[in-house]
Amino acid sequence: MHEKNIKSMISKQLKKLFPNWKRLPRKQKKSVASHGLEQVVQEYSFDEAALLSLPELTGTPNIEKEPGIMTIEEMAAFIADQNRKIFKIPKASNKYITDPELVIIDDLLDNSIVDRLLAPEGFTPSKRDIFPSHLLRAELHKSLKFPELSYRKYCETQLNALEQKAIRAFVGLPLKKKRTISHGQLSTFRSALTFKQLTNLMVYMLHLFETHMNLDWSSMVHGVDSTELPAICNPVPLATVEVLGKKVRIYSDLDADCGKRRRKRDKSEFFVGYRLHTLTVINPETGHNFPLISLVSPANHHDSLFLKPLIQLGQAIGLKMNIIVADEAYGAAEETREIKQEHGIEIVSPPRAKVQFPDSVDQETCAVFFSELCDIPMAYLGKNETGEHEFKCAAYPGQCFHSERCPQGRLIPIDAGCFGAIPKQIDALEQVIDLRKNIERPFNLLKHREGLEPLRVRSQQSIMAVATFATMANLFLEITATRKTKKKEKPQMNLDMVA
Repeated sequence: MHEKNIKSMISKQLKKLFPNWKRLPRKQKKSVASHGLEQVVQEYSFDEAALLSLPELTGTPNIEKEPGIMTIEEMAAFIADQNRKIFKIPKASNKYITDPELVIIDDLLDNSIVDRLLAPEGFTPSKRDIFPSHLLRAELHKSLKFPELSYRKYCETQLNALEQKAIRAFVGLPLKKKRTISHGQLSTFRSALTFKQLTNLMVYMLHLFETHMNLDWSSMVHGVDSTELPAICNPVPLATVEVLGKKVRIYSDLDADCGKRRRKRDKSEFFVGYRLHTLTVINPETGHNFPLISLVSPANHHDSLFLKPLIQLGQAIGLKMNIIVADEAYGAAEETREIKQEHGIEIVSPPRAKVQFPDSVDQETCAVFFSELCDIPMAYLGKNETGEHEFKCAAYPGQCFHSERCPQGRLIPIDAGCFGAIPKQIDALEQVIDLRKNIERPFNLLKHREGLEPLRVRSQQSIMAVATFATMANLFLEITATRKTKKKEKPQMNLDMVA
């Protein structure tokens, strides 16, 4: 962890000393980064240095100490209260917006609510021509219709062209007056949004989504997963130093770092950039799944570190979570026990292959026996008060010769193998684990349909903003249902067996 401490310290120093870091020539960046890194390592005391917390290391917020985050219920009350205070002029139908998707989204988005959620401190509407709602609509339109374009090209050829009346009408720009939004304004808008503003914007989106899709959050299964987002910076580091056998690398994008991706034939195993950690919701009856809210971190941090922050964020916005499916990276036994005790949520993940089996357990079927002398599998009763799995002898009277000397019961602690939070003896477990595979679909859509890959922005803050806009676009497309293809219905699953 000391190498991550040093990385965080030098990044903060360079940002503070060089606020215009992005504009510096690479040669100067390299000189400054090398000198600063050497100085930090020389002055760093490995014995006295306190290890930084996860939010400090990763640049992510401390959810428990983040004020002003609204729940979905509070958002509904906020919208109702704002509508009572302000005289609402009926929205006139705009004949220039003919795209079915844009017509529905234009009707759903309330500019006055968006402006109140995203307005910066000291916002003066009377002195402005461009409002936060205009900038948000421009970001959404680009994500929906032109994800392949750079921001500069999108602004020049689409957004600011007077002949593009449909686009300007959706964004809210005048049709006959040359009022423009530059790519620099969009960049400033993204980088200025705080975590509270982005979260409350997603809560507003989830309120719209819940209202129009008639969702019951309590009947849903949630999932957690991550995906890599390669940065657009030069993958060759500006400066490198080895600390305790591990390398500290400084890149031109100070927040980015080197991490591993899933093995792909056409791509390197390593990449420089970020990881997008996302909480999704899955309908167990249909298998349909939707991204809800995300965190962005440098790529060199393990996925399991962000399980608790995502749960805390989900609960902070009022999501009712009972079961979360995840891959093996999130299946540590100690952590799942803590999450169950603190949050009342079961973490379901595939059994890890390298976990040692308890004594007298069949390694192929995970059948539990009391001892080596027993040949009758025990029946699963459930978990006791301490969280251990409880098994009882399933032999009928007279079937077992050892019944008089046998306690006929056994406890097995929770592990990361066949005896996880939900043991393999539960019939519906395999169906729940299969739901995990559906989590990959939202990432593919966010990256290839909503334009998260390749990234068009720099810095962790801007990527968090773009990921929020892409998630909003994804949910809007689910509401409009204009791009859906017919799928075969999947068999329904009874979650009562798992709960």
